[in-house]
Amino acid sequence: MVRVVLVDDQELMRVGLRMVLDAQDDLEVVGEAADGAGAVETAREQRPDVMLMDVRMPGMDGVRATELVVGERLAKVLVMTTFDLDDYALSALRAGASGFLLKDTPPDDLVSAVRSVHEGDAVVSPSVTKRLLDRFLRESGGELRDASVLDVLTDREREVLVHMARGLSNGEIAERMYLSEATIKTHIGRILSKLELRDRVQAVVLAYETGLVRPGR
Repeated sequence: MVRVVLVDDQELMRVGLRMVLDAQDDLEVVGEAADGAGAVETAREQRPDVMLMDVRMPGMDGVRATELVVGERLAKVLVMTTFDLDDYALSALRAGASGFLLKDTPPDDLVSAVRSVHEGDAVVSPSVTKRLLDRFLRESGGELRDASVLDVLTDREREVLVHMARGLSNGEIAERMYLSEATIKTHIGRILSKLELRDRVQAVVLAYETGLVRPGR
């Protein structure tokens, strides 16, 4: 059972999310909060697997709450926003969120996203990944990091990292490389461990920052 906490300052939004998630046999909403401070407190009490986090809230916003929740390893965070890749969503990803969804995401996609984050995937579409990384690189002045940091990876792990940076899911990578999905998950775990990265989003950013993958190529 995947334990979920809902964080949104609009009660109606929380009610709708609860109805969708509680209807699933493998998902359970174990708590709610209306602001960032409440989110952190609830995460400490409930220790959920995934938090659905609104980013624009009064008081402590979702970005700061995400930073605290992820920093304390209390839960994985999936942020929700009204605007596609707004500054809040970008900041939340930097703070450690495993991805983000638009608030008008269809119910089936929402359920799939929660499950994916729980399993260790990042929920950021290929088109959004490209814009996200274009933004990262532009703000860094286009300077690349020393690619020697990737020398600890095997050729197979580098190939997996390239596919991750292209926005492919574990299943899509497995199909592309003629491997099982379990094997791909093992490779990803080793990549994160060797590179001392927190999650898939950080791995994708590193792939672009080192020039292993370039936007649009």
